[in-house]
Amino acid sequence: MTNKKGALWLIPNTLGGESTSDILPQHITNIISELRHFAVEEIKSARRLLRKLDRNFPIDECTFYQMNKRSSKDEVMQILLAILGGNSVGVISEAGCPGVADPGAELVALCHSQGVFVNPLVGPSSFLLALMGSGFSGQSFTFHGYLPKERKDRIKKMKDFEMDTRRTGATHLFMDTPFRNMNVLEDLLNELGDTCELCIAANLTLPNQRIQTMSVKDWREHAKDLSKSPVVFLIGKSQMS
Repeated sequence: MTNKKGALWLIPNTLGGESTSDILPQHITNIISELRHFAVEEIKSARRLLRKLDRNFPIDECTFYQMNKRSSKDEVMQILLAILGGNSVGVISEAGCPGVADPGAELVALCHSQGVFVNPLVGPSSFLLALMGSGFSGQSFTFHGYLPKERKDRIKKMKDFEMDTRRTGATHLFMDTPFRNMNVLEDLLNELGDTCELCIAANLTLPNQRIQTMSVKDWREHAKDLSKSPVVFLIGKSQMS
């Protein structure tokens, strides 16, 4: 860039586990090695990622701005001011791609408003990996992020997804925190119709990864313990000819 503004780099994190070399491309490590300012969801885990990528990374020379759902607009604005002052900033969320069901979108929007160069980097996205492995439509789909915490609201959403899939063939993807996964699964199996097709994608990119698509009726007989796993749930229609 020809002006004195810094740039914004959207850095993907792993989806779990200790390995980075087989998940994140080498050029991401090369880009990160030049950065000294980071906007992160949690500082401790971001520092751990940087050490995984490069054991000699100069963490003590870095400035970390915490940016999560509790951050105020003023705190996000401070990050933008650092960029406008000439510091390139890397955004790191806890897992996967920042700005997708994770913090980052507000800062990206502010950067666009000020003509800051925004650079999304290649890395694992749980919902795209789940969609790829589901056998459902990848032409028409909606990622809903986290479902409502209230059970009645959650069930209503699930039933809406089922009805829309039956009508249009579209795919609906959603997720929840691991400690609520079994509540979500219980609601899916108790509230949706026998023939509704459900894909469960658990532990994506990890050695114990499991992606399987079955009818709700079949899932009732083969349900697994999901209480400690990162999971993406999909309601869709198999694309069998």
